[in-house]
Amino acid sequence: MFEIVFLGTSASAPSVHRGLSSAAVLAGEERFLVDCGEGTQRQILRAGIGFRRLNRILLTHPHLDHILGVAGIVSTYTRWETMADVHIWGSPQTIERVRNLLYSVVLPARSSGIPLNLHAVEGPSVIYEAKHFTISAFAVTHRGRGCLGYVFQERDHRPFLPERAAALGVPFGPERSRLVRGERITLADGREVHPDDVLGETIKGTKLVFTGDTGRTDNLREVVAGADALVIEATFLHQDAELAASYGHITAAQAATLAVEMGVKGLLLNHISRRYGEKQMIAEAQGIFPHAYVVRDLDRFRVGRSVPLEKVEIDPQTEPTDDLIDEEGIY
Repeated sequence: MFEIVFLGTSASAPSVHRGLSSAAVLAGEERFLVDCGEGTQRQILRAGIGFRRLNRILLTHPHLDHILGVAGIVSTYTRWETMADVHIWGSPQTIERVRNLLYSVVLPARSSGIPLNLHAVEGPSVIYEAKHFTISAFAVTHRGRGCLGYVFQERDHRPFLPERAAALGVPFGPERSRLVRGERITLADGREVHPDDVLGETIKGTKLVFTGDTGRTDNLREVVAGADALVIEATFLHQDAELAASYGHITAAQAATLAVEMGVKGLLLNHISRRYGEKQMIAEAQGIFPHAYVVRDLDRFRVGRSVPLEKVEIDPQTEPTDDLIDEEGIY
């Protein structure tokens, strides 16, 4: 299961109610930023998620409305000196622009104080592997070169069935762990027990897809197929489809049609233009795909395989977390 916290949902420039592109993905104990537009730091605090372990940043493309916040957050991390390291992934074009930004402006005369790792990647490729999930990059068509999307994919697993193990006399301890890992074991009485004897049917892992900005959907079909949640832009309405194409963007109707045709379970529309009312966007998307949301800043969603996409209601009394401010409270 993954959780998504939307930190900025506006297209190109901030509005009164929407900041620039950024979202946090919470995957167990691990956390990731997808894009880091200007103002992301304050949105992290407003969301109440804090900065701890939020040291992995995935950038979709090199446009400034998606990367300018990197300068501020890296500067903050180097002052606090409480992060073990920082990792930033993006296309070669994106990483080159971030490198120039960081080392020409933020860190021109000193080292970062913490290991700063810039990873230039291209799609399709697996760029991160954890115990329970992977992250893959894939190519996206937008304006210019070096545009990527990302897939968060939980690993498939077979549940351990303790009642079967008990009936077979499998003791508690390392024997059961070996069976879960797919190894067969031999019991004290000489009987062999195979993983198939104590494991249930395969359960598919949760699939979460971020496309970033995109001007086409035909080349996204395979990668988004069967996604439990698809986060995709909806910069324009169908009435302005030609204008959308000229700027390398898509419409809410195009995003919703993609979701219907490729069996997506939940659709999260962001990168919203200020030229439209939110109700217009919702009506266009839900008229095609009823399980579509037009997300707002600080919206939080839970994505799982066995449960539908779920919006998490945040307690308004929850205080933001300044959990990395140093002892003197100085930034």
